[in-house]
Amino acid sequence: MTHPVIGWERETPVPTHHIFNDYLNARDGRLYFQDLDLAQLFVGDRQDQGLGKTLPSPLEIVYLPKIRQKIERMRQIFAAVSAEVGYAGRFHYAYASKANAAEEVVRTTLGAGAHCEMSSTVDVEIARLMIAAGRLPPERMVICNGFKPAGTDYAANIVRLKREHDNIIPVIEDLSELLPLIESGLPFDVGLRQKCYGPHQDQAEMETANSRFGMDVDNLWQAAAATAAAPNLNLKLYHAMVGSQIVNEADFLTWLKPPIEIYARLRQRYPSLNIFDFGGGVPVPMTLNFTFDYHGFARLLLTTLQEVCRRYDVPVPDVMGEFGRYTTSEHGAHLFKVVMVKENVSRLPWYIIDGSIMTSFPDSWALSEHFIVLPLNHLDKPFRRVQLGGITCDSDDVYPPKPSQSPLYLPVETDDLYIGFFSIGAYQEMLGGVRGSKHCVLPEANELIVDRDDAGRYQFQILPGQSTGDVLRNLGYIKT
Repeated sequence: MTHPVIGWERETPVPTHHIFNDYLNARDGRLYFQDLDLAQLFVGDRQDQGLGKTLPSPLEIVYLPKIRQKIERMRQIFAAVSAEVGYAGRFHYAYASKANAAEEVVRTTLGAGAHCEMSSTVDVEIARLMIAAGRLPPERMVICNGFKPAGTDYAANIVRLKREHDNIIPVIEDLSELLPLIESGLPFDVGLRQKCYGPHQDQAEMETANSRFGMDVDNLWQAAAATAAAPNLNLKLYHAMVGSQIVNEADFLTWLKPPIEIYARLRQRYPSLNIFDFGGGVPVPMTLNFTFDYHGFARLLLTTLQEVCRRYDVPVPDVMGEFGRYTTSEHGAHLFKVVMVKENVSRLPWYIIDGSIMTSFPDSWALSEHFIVLPLNHLDKPFRRVQLGGITCDSDDVYPPKPSQSPLYLPVETDDLYIGFFSIGAYQEMLGGVRGSKHCVLPEANELIVDRDDAGRYQFQILPGQSTGDVLRNLGYIKT
């Protein structure tokens, strides 16, 4: 398949019990998110699953069990590979909160045992609230990435947080960021970030990367020496992120190997260094034909660390991954109703939905990103190829993205037709803004948070969207 598969690609109905991926499946003409009947949220014509009412469209779905499943799956993979290859270090799962900083998401990742990765001073306040609520226990690491030069609120807030939560690891982007930590007099474990983003075959090529993240090799060694010389600092972690959504396992490790070599050299001189943090980059299935061998990637990573560390005669490190998109992409969905079909001599009929594509999933407009689109009902009816349009008056409010070659098929039957965009739980809401006024002043949709209790029963929480008054207040028309 040469194009991303974003949905059903046939004119024939979807067979009952068809499985689209590990969480979307068809049953009797309806789409289920695991065991949740999505159409039932709107039409209420079958046995209620615990919500007790129907909801208006559009609707955002937050399915928290999926987050726990993703975390547990990655832990299982690294545990299995560690046992296979005899890896002596531990695996640490950290959640990169920039992917989705919503309270229910951060709470769920911490509840599943993830460490916390942050990038701004507001993140520090979120961590403080999680500590107060008992959700961020003392043994959990807080990895402080992002730019934090002296004099910034972020740098000062990290020092304050250290007094409340001892297990803080600031990751240094620039030599100047060490000064506030040294001046604080507090005992800090410190991480150093390597400039290694993007494709490279060796250290020389890595050094020429045009990246604003991390330090070149000379500055990295200076930062390590300054850390070792400071009476209150301890070099603990080495951070090497080489990219995002890297779908080729061999390429991933080719780019990681030069940083692994530098880690081993640092470890020879600084025995306190014992965590290799490969950052993010692990891809996630945002389309139906996604392939990535997570087990194979973990095996390549751990065996490469073993080989390099053996060659330099140093112990293998603990391994940390900062999983943002991987953790949250699949837990989120946005559901719409098709409110109009336009047959206006266009190449394909236009199905118009009651919301905006470009503001709900900005990456589809800005990056031509693909997401899964499937009908919630009428799956047992014939399909035809269509194009989707949002309800805004913007020519870019369309799907599939304009450069895309991926066909989109939806049911011919459009009476009370509801559709869903899936794998949109990472970055999209944060990029589009939460509680802000959107393009063409469309109000934000209601949000349904879905969880399950210990007996498997669904639990629902509804967060109301915006009213017209809310939007007008945001824009200054109504004074409060």
